[in-house]
Amino acid sequence: MSASIEKWDFFELVLAHQFPGNPFIDVTLTAVFSLHSREVKITGFYDGKDVFKVRFMPDQEGEWRYVTRSNVTALDGQHGTFLCTAPTGNNHGPVGVANQFHFAYADGTPYKPVGTTCYVWNLQGDELEEQTLKTVEQAPFNKMRMCVFPKRYAFNQNEPPSYPFPGELPQERPTAANRLFQVVEPPQCWDFSRFNPVYFQHLEQRILDLRVRGIEADLIVFHP
Repeated sequence: MSASIEKWDFFELVLAHQFPGNPFIDVTLTAVFSLHSREVKITGFYDGKDVFKVRFMPDQEGEWRYVTRSNVTALDGQHGTFLCTAPTGNNHGPVGVANQFHFAYADGTPYKPVGTTCYVWNLQGDELEEQTLKTVEQAPFNKMRMCVFPKRYAFNQNEPPSYPFPGELPQERPTAANRLFQVVEPPQCWDFSRFNPVYFQHLEQRILDLRVRGIEADLIVFHP
């Protein structure tokens, strides 16, 4: 039986394969999604623990078909279908520009942004992050401006629970000051040829947490 996905939700194709090299740079994975004569090509990604994924947001109702292409035989030629159904509830689709000077959801519902900024709220640990979600749920905001990467500034001096890239932990220096103040030093010698999937999985979850509360994630991809 084909999966059913609401219009403007996302279909996720999960492929398991153990790759001996660097799956982030040595593997190419795409999928072509088609409905009638329309085709959409999507790039897949490695999500850690021998799992590759392709995500697609359908914007038309009907039965979509897909087929993968990859330089890895086990990931190539995977195919299937899913049914895109009508949106329900508060699913109005993504926000875009409307009439040049305004915003609206994809279904035409007007969107008037009332936002707040919490740069790295998603890197404060589960307890404070859950408290933040409860706070914004009761507030009038429908947009949260936030960073993709960690940011140290006047209101945030703590080290995040995880980092976007893997790195080597510094050698422990058990000085009296470090023991007294519980100093936590960040990793060093970053490996920029690989992502840390745990970091991005957590970011994705927090974006979904905002979505169910009707709050758009205004992502800052890079910052000084």
